Amino acid sequence: MDGVVPARSARKPRADSVRNRERVLQAAKDVFAAGGPEASLEAVARQAGVGVGTLYRHFPTRQALFEAVYRHEVEQLVELAEQLRTDLPPLEALRGWMRANVAFVATKKGMSTALAIAVHAGSDLTAYSMDRLGGALETLVRRAVEARAIRDDIGAEDILRTIVGLCYTHDKPGWQSNVLRLVDVFVDGMRRS
Repeated sequence: MDGVVPARSARKPRADSVRNRERVLQAAKDVFAAGGPEASLEAVARQAGVGVGTLYRHFPTRQALFEAVYRHEVEQLVELAEQLRTDLPPLEALRGWMRANVAFVATKKGMSTALAIAVHAGSDLTAYSMDRLGGALETLVRRAVEARAIRDDIGAEDILRTIVGLCYTHDKPGWQSNVLRLVDVFVDGMRRS
């Protein structure tokens, strides 16, 4: 074994590094949702309570930060679907998830220009989100159909397209409250007669 150097095992990130990354992602979500894609990275670092150097260590480019926020939000919605599935009756779980998706789209709208560039640059962001969100939503839809709470001719893709359509056709201040009202109308329309 002379001259053989043992392979280094991949180190887990330090706990403070993981916390800093999470704080940056949350701050970026808030800053981008409020200020759009041109919001400064310095504002993100300031809101996260970290230095700009820490932000750049985790996310070397603005685009990397946008994509990380987007993926983080998708994963939170996937986790929320599972939590709602176990905590609420089928129809209310579906409604709660749809309402949470409106907040996700608000973040996306704040980053829409940057995300459009990422998607056109060959990113798998669209496929990733449709796969993850569609799967999470399909579980909630199937459960609601099996409970005979909603019609059986509606699918996860129909619901995702409806939410996106409602969110992107409203652009005036206060649009989220209007969309949330329309989500409730849509959910009521899916009920079994």
